[in-house]
Amino acid sequence: MLKFYDREKEIALLEKIEQKSLESAQMTFIVGRRRIGKTALLTKTFQGKSALYFFVEKKNEALLCEEFANEIRNKLAVTIFGEMRSFKEVFGYLMELSQARHFTLIIDEFQEFRNINASIYSEMQNVWDANKDKSKINLILSGSIYSLMKQIFENSKEPLFGRATARIHIKAFDIDTIKGIMRDYRPNFSNEDLLAFYLFTGGVAKYVELLADAKAFTLRSIVNEIFSDNSLFLDEGKNALIDEFGKDYGNYFSILSLIASSKTSRSEIESILNMNIGGFLEKLENEYGLITKVRPILSKPAGKNVKYRINDNFLNFWFRFIYKYRGAVETESFDYLKDIVNRDYKTYSGQILERYFREKIRKEENLSAIGAYWESGNRNEIDIVAINEYEKRAIIAEVKRNAEKINLNILQEKAETLVSKQLVGYTIEYRGLSMEEM
Repeated sequence: MLKFYDREKEIALLEKIEQKSLESAQMTFIVGRRRIGKTALLTKTFQGKSALYFFVEKKNEALLCEEFANEIRNKLAVTIFGEMRSFKEVFGYLMELSQARHFTLIIDEFQEFRNINASIYSEMQNVWDANKDKSKINLILSGSIYSLMKQIFENSKEPLFGRATARIHIKAFDIDTIKGIMRDYRPNFSNEDLLAFYLFTGGVAKYVELLADAKAFTLRSIVNEIFSDNSLFLDEGKNALIDEFGKDYGNYFSILSLIASSKTSRSEIESILNMNIGGFLEKLENEYGLITKVRPILSKPAGKNVKYRINDNFLNFWFRFIYKYRGAVETESFDYLKDIVNRDYKTYSGQILERYFREKIRKEENLSAIGAYWESGNRNEIDIVAINEYEKRAIIAEVKRNAEKINLNILQEKAETLVSKQLVGYTIEYRGLSMEEM
């Protein structure tokens, strides 16, 4: 069992909200991708406190409410007379009870109510509005389907719009936390081990835990763990995203697979799929939060020179090496899959190393902007440009796995147009970043 890491800021915020709820009702919604550690965070924060935990499963509303009533009896030591067969009754009872006593109510996978009884949200709104001024409830609504949670609370047409008093987005562990985990479990880890662990887990708590339990901290042991009988990793991309995408998942998966395979421009993807993908890209970016539109740093916001990248390290790997070769996954040809990963690993991990250093520089430096740079036709590509506009200084960096392949003279030549036209008057620091600087 992985020990509890990081999350000091989130715990502090949750405790501050709980203090506020002693005076007046609070409604907090928490979002974060599946496996990120939302439930572990809430369990840790409210351990030993007066708190109810409702998990919303896809089942009959009356059966769900029976489970909720048992939780209320056990945790709050109250007698409930009669049956509560609708969530409206359960929530109404708790909102009334919270006028006399303070407690926390956590509802996990809150978006699933949509599949059980979509009117629950408007019923909750009515009960909340009628009782919140007299209530001392600390209501926490957590969900892992980002698009639905965003819609429930941030779409002006939805009944719970404007009701939340706080929003918390749980993100992956940062690289300092990943290093701390490596130090605890494999004190003599190499930079190659660190890159592999970052590449495969992306700092997602569940993947970190699965690999830590299997004592898999080297490239070889991680690949063996992922491509093995009964591996939880093989279906993970599908499990994480099919509920998000619904019936259109095939098109979304094809687009993500191509982006993960370095087909990063809209025109490239459209020419392969032979279809217009504008609407899909828009949703992947703004509704699902899975991809980011990348332009050369300092370019105009409406410029046409655009690439896309997948935000999540593990999903990027899953689409590149598991979904793409799903035929081999189905036939359990694990040796074949390991050969593919080993063949492509150096090139692929070089791209993830760039991501690692972007995150590292963002954390260590005081910046106004960080990104990559390239000119039309992918000429003069520069891996990292980090800018402090106030101090008029910039870092221009080349990232390579092998330090011997870095040539700062060539980097300066590539940066000529950028420096002479857009960074006039800036102090420029040229850096070569390799595995040695991790």
